[in-house]
Amino acid sequence: MPKSFAAAFLLQGDTVAVKLELDVRKKSITVSEPESISSLVNGHYGYMKKGIIHLFPEEALYLVDIRNAQCTDAALNTYRFNAIAALFPHKKQMARYFTYKDWRDRGLIARQVSEICEKYERNAVKRYPPGRLLLDRFAFQGRFYPDDLWSVIDDEETGRQLYSQHWFGQFGSYKAEQRGKLSKLDAYETLFLMRHGGLRLENAQEKDVIAAAKRQHKDFLHLYSVYEDWRLRGYILKTGFKFGTHFRLYFPGASPMREGGEWVHSKHVIHCFPRQSKLLISEWARAIRVAHSVKKTFLLAIPGEKRQKRARQRQQGELSTNLDFLLYHRSGGNIENPKTGKPKYLMFSLSEEEYIGGQELADAI
Repeated sequence: MPKSFAAAFLLQGDTVAVKLELDVRKKSITVSEPESISSLVNGHYGYMKKGIIHLFPEEALYLVDIRNAQCTDAALNTYRFNAIAALFPHKKQMARYFTYKDWRDRGLIARQVSEICEKYERNAVKRYPPGRLLLDRFAFQGRFYPDDLWSVIDDEETGRQLYSQHWFGQFGSYKAEQRGKLSKLDAYETLFLMRHGGLRLENAQEKDVIAAAKRQHKDFLHLYSVYEDWRLRGYILKTGFKFGTHFRLYFPGASPMREGGEWVHSKHVIHCFPRQSKLLISEWARAIRVAHSVKKTFLLAIPGEKRQKRARQRQQGELSTNLDFLLYHRSGGNIENPKTGKPKYLMFSLSEEEYIGGQELADAI
């Protein structure tokens, strides 16, 4: 096979026979014929540069697989799907292709994630409303129950104030504050209030709380770091036990006190994934499915090194894991596309039997 050759892809069933030119030496797939360009432009394939459309390998493979494209080189030799894929090897190549195909089969647009740096860098990340915890400095006492990982505050006035003003603990009974005078704090609330709220335990110090929590949950400090970070920003985190996650999240200003007789419901859940952890993809699917079934956004928290360090590693080429595609969805009944809208999601392509670790996810993000 020559070092460089041209290949033509014929899209059967289209009004215009689209021809794509593949240059093996340059590792490029392009469309230069004017009559071929319009068909691909309308489908938002590739990107235009000096009047020529440049396609990514997944786009060309999709055209061959789904739209009956026929590939021939300059000598009219035929190249099928595998022959083309072999020219553009990529880590987890088929995971990338089949996730791309799945999105395209829905009639939606998927683009290369590299475009996020070119077009959407400043507004790429959804930012939640900023806030800051304004916590009165209390001076109060409680008792820690290490086997249960709870602290109990039997000062009715302080417990009620912590609950009603800052939503710490559970005062009285769940959804029935008038039933009881005790306030129950979980291990995260206990440690947080010891560090930031003036709580003193009559039978334990901070190290005792941490030791008891780590005996039952080796990743306790990782989870606590996530809890503390969000709490100091004014958000409310409560247990996500019944949703199969670590925390459920409320935005700053949320209160447990019913307004107009209605109980406030969370719209987000947070799952913490330490960097050294690994989990089978099917387990992730289960957790996300539960969150979606109760109409909550699933947030993944990866505690650890600062973003600045990761950005420097990416610039120096030290990170091997990358996100794969920008995904456009629907808005007002119409399909979003690169010309009229902005991408809503990022895709990380994985196979069903793959284990993914917190470090890989952090590198990708």
